[in-house]
Amino acid sequence: MSDLTDPYNAPRSPTLTPADVLGFDPFDPGFRRDPYGKYRELRERGDLFHTRGGLVVATSHEHVSAMLRDPRFGHGHVPPDTDDPDRPQVSFLRLDPPDHTRLRALVSRAFTPRMLERLRPRVEAITAELIGAMGEEADLVAEFAYPLPVLVITEMLGVPPEDYERFRGWSETLARSLDPMLPSGQADTTERASLEFRAYFRELLAERRVRPGEDLLSALTQVRELTEAELLATCVLLLVAGHETTVNLIANGVLNLARHGMLHRAADEPQAVVEEVLRYDPPVQLTARTALREAELGGTAVPAGTPVMALVGAANRDPAVFPDPDRFDPGRAPERHLAFGLGIHFCLGATLARMEGEIALRALAAAAPELKLAEEAPPYKENVVLRGLARLQVRLS
Repeated sequence: MSDLTDPYNAPRSPTLTPADVLGFDPFDPGFRRDPYGKYRELRERGDLFHTRGGLVVATSHEHVSAMLRDPRFGHGHVPPDTDDPDRPQVSFLRLDPPDHTRLRALVSRAFTPRMLERLRPRVEAITAELIGAMGEEADLVAEFAYPLPVLVITEMLGVPPEDYERFRGWSETLARSLDPMLPSGQADTTERASLEFRAYFRELLAERRVRPGEDLLSALTQVRELTEAELLATCVLLLVAGHETTVNLIANGVLNLARHGMLHRAADEPQAVVEEVLRYDPPVQLTARTALREAELGGTAVPAGTPVMALVGAANRDPAVFPDPDRFDPGRAPERHLAFGLGIHFCLGATLARMEGEIALRALAAAAPELKLAEEAPPYKENVVLRGLARLQVRLS
């Protein structure tokens, strides 16, 4: 068994660059446009490698899968010993068992397949309304990919329609809180958005306790074992995980279908198309864990306390699992992609995201089969963990 206790004997420095910490520079414009060439280089460097910042980086499908399933790798967070709703709480996304197990099970009671299936007609109606409102030229992100999931999640939660724009702003800001590093000043902006969001939801939750409806918030208020702080943390998680990732799935899907002249495939094979988009250009590019105790990956020792980053975007293009991985091919067998994770943290909203993606891409392909990109290199948002377009100008006919 080899050892990863700093094989490069790299010096520690407070002036480490993002590339030193992560093994690549996520803020480099070239990387943001197309990270997959860099991922290929990293895989060639090794299935596991050690960065100058002390991270172990997993690049292969085998090692990323193993880490996500292995209980020796976790987040190391514990819930605060207070139920003060004004204090930021750790969502169950970043907790380990038994806290994660308890909270996920409680939230799952209100997040049932029956509730999701009841949403299907409404998702279809919103999709049709948004497509009908677009002109001959449109920014597909602003006019379609963004409003669809935010309208769905706000209706699902039971948020008044007039608060849509506030939700959109909060979601864009809070999505940055998932990143391993934030630009100067961004942390303060994210904290302000979090405080505003929690204050808003405290009032809404109080209303639902008195006058419950058929929405998800009302269902969550009936889960007596959830504290107020846990409810608020769950609302933040549902907003970000239930909205931002689906925005990126839809926009990334349209971009890649249009680039490859395959939009028609979405009309006939929406499920296969969505699965290939999730593999080829996943909305979530990476995730991190810490070795909670001494562990190993692929016969390599990982000391306790070592942070490990799993490059989902690299694993989804591992040639050992996906032949010709850089080819966009909705006809390939998709079931082994890691876009929704694995193990106990497998995405709770995977069914909803798939449903929204399939409905959106199928409807767009049927309504605008001649859709063309109006710009060859659309700009990307600066997020590190989530990969998504800031704008996607298209011509619908």
